[in-house]
Amino acid sequence: MGRMPRYKPFDGEEECDPLTGLINLFDAAMVFAVALMVAFVIQSRMTEFLTSQDVTYVKNAGKPDMEIIVKKDNKVSRFKSEKTTGSGKGERVGIAYRLETGEIIYVPENGTH
Repeated sequence: MGRMPRYKPFDGEEECDPLTGLINLFDAAMVFAVALMVAFVIQSRMTEFLTSQDVTYVKNAGKPDMEIIVKKDNKVSRFKSEKTTGSGKGERVGIAYRLETGEIIYVPENGTH
């Protein structure tokens, strides 16, 4: 028999593809991006949007750039303040109170529907 080489840099059974390392980097980047998105949702205290529960979120309450985000039946709607004073005809339906914590509570009046 002939002499066997002591070192084979590339075995015939195993292919060496230079894109394998790039694909692994892409997978790692995708896992990192998903982790960042989950961390952002948790940090912004909006985890209710990931569940099937209905939720209303008020952003910048009482300020001119106030925004109300409503999730109902897995549909998200956003309402932005127009910075104008409302006008028109209507009737009083309740009273809103601001608590010491900054929360606003709506209390319907007895004569409302």
